[in-house]
Amino acid sequence: MTAPTASSSPADAATYDLTSLISPYLDLHMMFPLLEYIDSLISAKAISYSSSDVAQARLSLLKPTHMVDYAMDIYREVHGEEAEIPVEMEEQKREVFRELEELREGQVKMDELFRNEELRANLVQSNQWNVKFITSEPGFEVTPETIATYYKFAKFNYDCGDYQQGRDMLENYISLFASPPKPQKEGEEDEEDDQLAGAPPKTSSEDEKTGNPNMYYLTSIDTNLLQVLWGKLSCEILVEDWEEASIALVAVKTAIESLASSHKLTSLEALHQRTWLLHWSLFVFWNDASGKGLESMVELFTSEKYLQAVTTHAPHLLRYLTAAVLLCKRRAAKKAGSNSNAEGRRLLRDLVKVMQQCEYSDPIVEFVDKLSVKFDFEAAQSQLERCETVLSSDFFLCKQTELFMEEARVFVFENYCRIHHKIDLKNLGEKLAMDRDRAERWIVDLIRNAMLDAKIDSEEGCVVMGAGTVSVYEQVMEKTRDLTARSGGLAANLRGYLNDVKRAKSNRDRKAREAMESGEY
Repeated sequence: MTAPTASSSPADAATYDLTSLISPYLDLHMMFPLLEYIDSLISAKAISYSSSDVAQARLSLLKPTHMVDYAMDIYREVHGEEAEIPVEMEEQKREVFRELEELREGQVKMDELFRNEELRANLVQSNQWNVKFITSEPGFEVTPETIATYYKFAKFNYDCGDYQQGRDMLENYISLFASPPKPQKEGEEDEEDDQLAGAPPKTSSEDEKTGNPNMYYLTSIDTNLLQVLWGKLSCEILVEDWEEASIALVAVKTAIESLASSHKLTSLEALHQRTWLLHWSLFVFWNDASGKGLESMVELFTSEKYLQAVTTHAPHLLRYLTAAVLLCKRRAAKKAGSNSNAEGRRLLRDLVKVMQQCEYSDPIVEFVDKLSVKFDFEAAQSQLERCETVLSSDFFLCKQTELFMEEARVFVFENYCRIHHKIDLKNLGEKLAMDRDRAERWIVDLIRNAMLDAKIDSEEGCVVMGAGTVSVYEQVMEKTRDLTARSGGLAANLRGYLNDVKRAKSNRDRKAREAMESGEY
């Protein structure tokens, strides 16, 4: 990750740093990349933190882990190269190696079984690759304690900083509780041809046992397996395998909602889990090279249950939601085709609703508020200048600084054009923090690429906007977009009212019977 240029203001960068707000919701190991980025900011004189304070914070984070050699390096960095390593750190190192060997020996039989690919494939095919069968087969010499030790060894490797080994071991462990679809056998192709010809499909008990595809084909979920899935997601993030991390993120989300719906998690516990997931998802969404990450992020953050987590537990996440909406607004518009304008307006309207529910503000949020709600272009321009400092000093947003500034200028232009028919290029350049010539070239490219209904009058030095009309299709979609949600709300209210009437009638009948019985006796 590249360090920002030294042009950032140190005071402002420190003021808007969210590390202290995000860190309580991250695994300790996830904090090290953030601290490394802060070190790069300090080296570039882009933030007013002390490198010794950051090193001391890193040393404190290392204490609960098993990365003793790394901790010793940081200790020397803090106290000097000639400093004597404390006795307790030397003792911790010896204890780590002792426990490492003990766990390695305790899981050997399980490790051998995982490495025997041919035997494993046969057991999977015969539905015998599970804890119950493996522990009951004497020839394997595997007990429930052996499997538990294998899991502890995976976690121990993770705590030692060997994330790749931890990931592979957790993947093996999860497979013991999963039931994926079986590979197609010879003769099954004929069965598919029969189905295409109209014959009814054949069913089997094997098909019914297939697990949830969104959760690594796990057949069931409990809080212990949820912790395993969290560990898998953490490993994928730390090895920076973003494609697999996206799959792991969906698995954790599916598990949380499954446990919440089955009341194995209380409402408060589920809310806490969702808050943690939102923070971990920042690593995944902002590193998604497919281009779909930000759309997925907006969808997740604005869904009802996760929006509750944002507004109640983590309003600072509004920064990332706001940035994501601005960055994916035009991309979503292109996908929507003829309904592009309505789609862009919907995204911004939903964002403004979230902003009104969150007690949080920074230049990125203020920029959208000044522009979309208050139409204060002068204040928006002032906030836009600060946005660059915020973006370049944010671990998750720093790679998107240039793209965000470009999209922000487009956003200013779009809003300015909505309320003006003829726009002076010099004034518009000031709003976009550009000179007149640069603003003219930028607007020409924008009109060409975005197919805006506008033209430039070079003689008068202005942009002339066309009479924008909203198609009938857009008008209908705009008015009916929320109809399903409103209808669902009305239906739910009606059901609640009818249930209240039934309960009231039942109570009246019960009281009448009690009165009659008391009168008889």
